[in-house]
Formats: sequence, C-alpha cells, structure tokens
Amino acid sequence: MNIFLDANVLVSVLNKEYPVFTYSSRVLSLMDNKRFEVCTSPVCLAIAFYFSEKKSGNALARRKMEVLCDKINITATDKTAVSKALKNKRIQDLEDGIEYYSALQAKCKYIITEDRNDFYFSEIEVLTSKDFLEKYLR
Repeated sequence: MNIFLDANVLVSVLNKEYPVFTYSSRVLSLMDNKRFEVCTSPVCLAIAFYFSEKKSGNALARRKMEVLCDKINITATDKTAVSKALKNKRIQDLEDGIEYYSALQAKCKYIITEDRNDFYFSEIEVLTSKDFLEKYLR
C-alpha cells in the first residue's frame, strides 16, 4: 500500500512536535513494514529540512534528513506534476497541488497530513496520522 506523507507529518517527527508526534512517528515507522511504501516529495523534504534546521541547527538537521532519505521513497516532482497543479483551477496552493500530483504519479492510495483542508481537492483519501492509524492499523 503506497502512502504519501505531507511535509507537516515529517516536520512533526523531525522536531518531536507533541501531541502529533505520537501518531506521525508511528506512521513514519511504517517505512520498515513491507506492506507499505512510504513516500514523500522533494518539496516536502525541503520544507521539513527548513523547519528541522531552524530547531536543531544545520548539522543535526542534515543527519536527520540523511537517515530519513535512506529509508523513505522519494516521488518525482517533474514538469508534469507542476503543470497539472497549475492547470487545476480548484488548486489554490501550488505546493499542495504539486505534492498531490506527485502522490498520484507514485500511485499513492492515501495522503497523510495534519491539515486535511490543504487537500480539499484531492481524489485520493486524505487522513491525519491518527486517523490513518485508527482506520488501517488496529
């Protein structure tokens, strides 16, 4: 099962932001479960690094990102994804649109985010970390 993690899920793990960390860290740990293909985009990684660096400094943020990038699947953010996001009149936030089309191209079945409203236009199921765990990992 392919799942796409939004930047805010990554940030909550990298910066140990409670109470979300309790759930987001469990979702991220699915990278070690063969039933799941955990994905994110280069855009999400850049955002996560930015916020991790602000909290932890450059050296520690880089080490955290290296560990993350060794395990997570990184989707393509190519001209097609950007073009589709720009052409979709329903999408107001280009970053969310690019993430959405990147997830679609990677055949993700779910988008996991802590702000479901960001993906109001999604035809993929959008869940918070907590909701995903409750619904699919009982």
